[in-house]
Amino acid sequence: MTPARPGPTTRAPAWEVLEAATRRGEDTVATEEPMEIRLVCGDRRLPVAVTMRTPGADFELATGFLFNEGVVRSPEQLRAVTYCVDPGVGQEQRYNIVNVEVRDASVQDITPLERHFSMTSACGVCGKATLEGLQRRGLERPVAGPRLEPEVVRCLPGKLRDAQHLFAATGGLHAAGLFTSSGDLLAVREDVGRHNAMDKVVGWALMHGRLPLHGQVLVVSGRASFELVQKALAAGAGTLCAVSAPSSLAVDLASEFGMTLIGFLRPGRFKIYSGAERVALP
Repeated sequence: MTPARPGPTTRAPAWEVLEAATRRGEDTVATEEPMEIRLVCGDRRLPVAVTMRTPGADFELATGFLFNEGVVRSPEQLRAVTYCVDPGVGQEQRYNIVNVEVRDASVQDITPLERHFSMTSACGVCGKATLEGLQRRGLERPVAGPRLEPEVVRCLPGKLRDAQHLFAATGGLHAAGLFTSSGDLLAVREDVGRHNAMDKVVGWALMHGRLPLHGQVLVVSGRASFELVQKALAAGAGTLCAVSAPSSLAVDLASEFGMTLIGFLRPGRFKIYSGAERVALP
């Protein structure tokens, strides 16, 4: 009998301590389980990453990660994305391993990947955090795109929060959302790892033929790190908004590539750290 696929939430026992009483019950928490991403090229199967993630949109997470790391550049390279049913893999683990099969000629040499990848839900680029490395990789400056109205920017965190259904149930998940320049929500994904949430959105865009994200806006529920700016750049987005603070290296990277980076995004205010020309300022 095939085990049930793990869900995004789990019921857990919990004590609730109040001012005048204590009671025992259950609470809904975000599920966290490991997921291994395997690249399949011809007769070779290469484990490239293991991440702790919230189950759901696993195929988008796998393809988004491979795209953001420069391994997959277009949906035409993908032959199949499946859960693992390889001999020797226990049935209880099949939903925690994703095989991404690429066309034989699309990845000429996957040997360097053996020393290139290793990650957790928060490690992102895993030691490649240098501007020089990204420049050598060939990332391009985002296109100019339409200018954003400040009132549109200010409404984005509210729209993102309204779409975070798992956060409403658990209170413990990050989110990434993709919006048009007029503030229309295109996709939102949630995960215990903020980098995973971004990879899921990019994977969705890749598998639906929507890359590059020219003229569109990415919004993240936490802080803006170097890794998230890098992933947004790889996807071609010109604007990244965060409800919290950016890091210094995130500001440096966004400035180097001409990306608009917005932080401390609230209903009444926000700060622009790079690329103010994409915002229609008074």
